[in-house]
Amino acid sequence: MTVPGYEGLRVYYGDLHSHCDVGYGHGTPEDAYTNARLQLDFASVTAHAVWPDMPAPDERLGATVAYHRQGFAQAAARWPHLREVTDAANDDGRFVTFLSYEWHSLRYGDHNVYYRDGRGEIIQAADLDELRAALRHLAASGTEALLIPHHIGYRAGYRGIDWRMFTPEFSPVVEIVSMHGVAESDDAPYPYLHTMGPRDGRSTVRHGLRLGKVFGVIGSTDHHAAHPGSHGWGRAGVWARGLTREAIWDALVQRRTYALTGDRIALALSLNGHPMGAVVDPAPVRLLHVAVEAGDAIDYVDVVYNGGVVHRWMPPAAECAGGACAVTLELGWGDRTDAVEWRVDLGVEGGRLLDVEPRLRGDDAISPRQGGSGGVALSAWERLGDRVVLRTTTRGNPGPLTPGTQAICLRLEGDACARLTGRINDHVIDVPLSALWQASRVGYLGGFRAPAYRFSRAVSDRESSGAFVFEHRSDGQGDWYYVRVRQTNHQWAWSSPIWVGTPRA
Repeated sequence: MTVPGYEGLRVYYGDLHSHCDVGYGHGTPEDAYTNARLQLDFASVTAHAVWPDMPAPDERLGATVAYHRQGFAQAAARWPHLREVTDAANDDGRFVTFLSYEWHSLRYGDHNVYYRDGRGEIIQAADLDELRAALRHLAASGTEALLIPHHIGYRAGYRGIDWRMFTPEFSPVVEIVSMHGVAESDDAPYPYLHTMGPRDGRSTVRHGLRLGKVFGVIGSTDHHAAHPGSHGWGRAGVWARGLTREAIWDALVQRRTYALTGDRIALALSLNGHPMGAVVDPAPVRLLHVAVEAGDAIDYVDVVYNGGVVHRWMPPAAECAGGACAVTLELGWGDRTDAVEWRVDLGVEGGRLLDVEPRLRGDDAISPRQGGSGGVALSAWERLGDRVVLRTTTRGNPGPLTPGTQAICLRLEGDACARLTGRINDHVIDVPLSALWQASRVGYLGGFRAPAYRFSRAVSDRESSGAFVFEHRSDGQGDWYYVRVRQTNHQWAWSSPIWVGTPRA
């Protein structure tokens, strides 16, 4: 991927906001980092820790207040252990971790505090000004910290963002995708459906940008069962100079970040040679370079300018007929009450396995009153040359529109003679790659309503990648641009903005 402004950079994928039983949730920090390593480059396991303006308990909120108070006490007691586990899991060059805790607030919205070097304490700040003052004091003594707002789309005063109080100090990015939904705009996909309420347009990304705020965007899961990166609930992409704490941190500070729902989508946007997150000198001619390497077929790529779409790119119609392609194996379905153990051993005959992208999920519990698996490592996978071995568990789908499947995407290269061969549990698999050029294939472990598996249609590189240059002319000051990507399988990505001239406050 060659885009001006991205020289020397590489994209890495992570989840900076997920929970386990430190605070409240399910599973241990050790389980969480084991699961994170299955499919992420970096992660943070976040402790629920502080809520200075928590409502008084009553008949409706009594249980909620009780489990938060209990969780905060546990977080305080186990903070040294979380710090130790987080630091031990960090392995620069292979897997990066950050220490973090969550600071809740009805008035100011929820924020997560991150420490760059694995050192730091839980700050019992009464309000946002006090919290920022404490972080300034730490910065003066050499402890670098970030303060990242999340689930910003709730109404201000109901744990959503209050843009009047937002400042980029300590907050270079905001979390706009998670299990709570997507906060891009009023009409964004993934509406807010949590008991905390619906999405308010005044708390969205576009509203903040119209107010002249400067911030990048990330996604993270806010998962509560020790499974950072649980597929489909939010991830962060960062363009960094290496896989180290320092390099990932620098990418966050510089806003070279973007938000994802789940699939790995490599997305690069530059304007007059500057990468996403930049504030560019005024120029009447803006040359935008966009490049996308998606995880499935691209539906469209939008260039958004000051809130409106000024350019839409769509890939040319092109079915796979040999060469490089992607096939996704999805496992699950069946009865929600039955746990199904899957054993997959697949290889490519007459072709090559180029890459493997796991798309694994944890139990979707978002409060301690919901069930969970205990946070055990649900899956394990390994690539062995042109073969991949996967062990995982499914429990059916939570509802007709909510997937509970496990999946793995295989990037292959082969002609009409190539085949996928091996076993899925007791089923012998022998699928010609040419058959998947035309349509998906489904198999069942038993009869009607039994658990099932699905090989997707093979998606060619021509369908899942592309690049274009778009020239836009404007004499405006404080203009902003960002790019969003929609795949045909309903996975999305949103770049951080680029501003031209001084943002309008």
